Parts: sequence; structure tokens; C-alpha cells
Amino acid sequence: MKNVSIYTTNTCHFCHMAKDFFQEKGIEFKEFNVSNDMTKRKEMIDMTGQMGVPVIKIDDEVIIGFNKPRVAELLGVEM
Repeated sequence: MKNVSIYTTNTCHFCHMAKDFFQEKGIEFKEFNVSNDMTKRKEMIDMTGQMGVPVIKIDDEVIIGFNKPRVAELLGVEM
């Protein structure tokens, strides 16, 4: 089982798309809303050097934005 985390905001369309994809594929994930969680916001900025969301972390791989083909590849699921 992969360790999947996603850093999001409430208004991010691509964040919603990524979460829908995870749910559709039965992938468990942890969500961190960086709009109101300053600790996770700092963690995300330290990890990526930027404020853009979503940031998806699958095990040790960090993906900035919802790169569906890369996410599917890392998770071993069909798009």
C-alpha cells in the first residue's frame, strides 16, 4: 500500500479532481488543507519551494499539480 498525501485548498479545482480520482480508484489518502493549516502550508513550501496546489506526495515522490498519468503510474492503476 502506498503512502499518499495531498496538500489542497478549498477552491482548487485540480485538488478536487485529484481527490475524486483517488476515491474512484479506492486509494486511501491523507488530505492537508493548507488554507487553514499553517504547519502543513510551511511543510509544503519547504518541500516544493512554492505555494501552488495540489501537491501530491506518493511515498517519497512529490508531484506538483495533478499530473494524472504520473499519479496513475506511481499508484499502479489505470487512468
